[in-house]
Amino acid sequence: MLTLPEPCLVVLAGPGAAGKSTWAAAHFRPERIVSSDALRALAGAGEDDLAASADAFELLELVVERRVRRRLTTVVDTLGLDAERRRRWIALAREHDMPCVAIAFDTPAAECRARNRARTHKRIPAEALTRQLRDWVRTRELLKDEGFSAVHLEAPARTVPDAFLGAEPAARRQADEPARLRFGLHLGEFKGVDVRETARAAEAAGFDAIYVMDHFRQIPQIGRAWDDFLESWTTLAYLAACTETVRLGTLVSGVTYRNVAHLGKIAATLDVLSGGRAVCGLGLAWFQEEHRAYGWDFPDVRTRYALLEDALQLLPLLWGKGSPRFEGRVLTVPEAMCYPRPKQERIPIVVGGNGERHTLRLAAKYADAANVMGDLATVRRKAEVLRGYNPETALTHLTTALVAADDRGVDALVEAGRGRRPREAYAAAVHAGTVDDHIGRFRELAEAGVGEVMVRLPHPDCLEPMARVIAAYRG
Repeated sequence: MLTLPEPCLVVLAGPGAAGKSTWAAAHFRPERIVSSDALRALAGAGEDDLAASADAFELLELVVERRVRRRLTTVVDTLGLDAERRRRWIALAREHDMPCVAIAFDTPAAECRARNRARTHKRIPAEALTRQLRDWVRTRELLKDEGFSAVHLEAPARTVPDAFLGAEPAARRQADEPARLRFGLHLGEFKGVDVRETARAAEAAGFDAIYVMDHFRQIPQIGRAWDDFLESWTTLAYLAACTETVRLGTLVSGVTYRNVAHLGKIAATLDVLSGGRAVCGLGLAWFQEEHRAYGWDFPDVRTRYALLEDALQLLPLLWGKGSPRFEGRVLTVPEAMCYPRPKQERIPIVVGGNGERHTLRLAAKYADAANVMGDLATVRRKAEVLRGYNPETALTHLTTALVAADDRGVDALVEAGRGRRPREAYAAAVHAGTVDDHIGRFRELAEAGVGEVMVRLPHPDCLEPMARVIAAYRG
């Protein structure tokens, strides 16, 4: 199976009757294929109207240029024997930072002739096919030196976003030498969601934890301000009664939303009621409109960092013995007292945020883990920075995963969820992939230093295949 990058420009090259159109139709949706024959029918009286060839190729060049400019995967279904056209397509793709891949159809001449004779329409004149076969011999030698990102012989193919380009060998590594990785389910939407059944299903699927966003109305990246949205710590307390083993936490609590000592009491209460399963996520808070809507102060970044550092020192003190006084940079607590104390000796603290100079430094100094977002390259860089501060601080990663058993299932879920968004953009945003794709993706994250992934599943049907992904890390 050829794994091609998404998006890419795919140039088919080979003589007539070599199987190019059949291959394209088998592996790509019709709207992704730009065919000279189809455009000849559009510009002329039919696919056999050779007089319309010039107009057809003019249209083809225009369509390819516009699609590549929009960074849409495009399959150019022509003979591909014109070197000047190939050079233009390579340059066009390069200009728009897209890979340009050639698929070579090296079908034996005798087979091409036999297929052509068997055709009832679109039969190529024998002398024309002979010229194409002769031209193909020369073209075959030129392809590898023309600047294509890759040249592949015809084979079954699929396109995948960058996140999955290394997934296939990584999945094999996971099968051969399993790595351990913890999984948390991240709940960021509540409209139409039965949180009790979702939590129980997640626990049964093998998730180690359930995390909820700490907001008071839906954030614009996900939905509308008036969409149903549950308060985080109340929801976690409810889930403590609905579940038995999963850890329960916020990802992450904005440090400006509550009196910090009160937050410590809330987390300790959850830990007691859940039998020692609480996790306290902390972050700088970023959603200014939410603060304004609720009448809360939204201090400048410097003040919020000072507040975050104070909170990271106060909370463990609050959860400990006695009632010591705390004097921080912006917080003063005369009696840091919390009884009953948490079940855990220390409730784990996870600091969320990608800032390398301040956020990761604070996580390394005071917290148990840092939670970061971004692609694999970003995660690798954050891991290196975190290790530089403190190699003992764990790294966790927040991501979205649209998961299905196979490509057909992935396509169905993408179509169900994308709404009016472009299909390719939505698929990349939610990391749409198969079970094997995600096994490989998470293996690469584990190799980068991630110990736990917090996963948002954008569709209920993702839960069962996600359970299969998790099972691959339990061997």
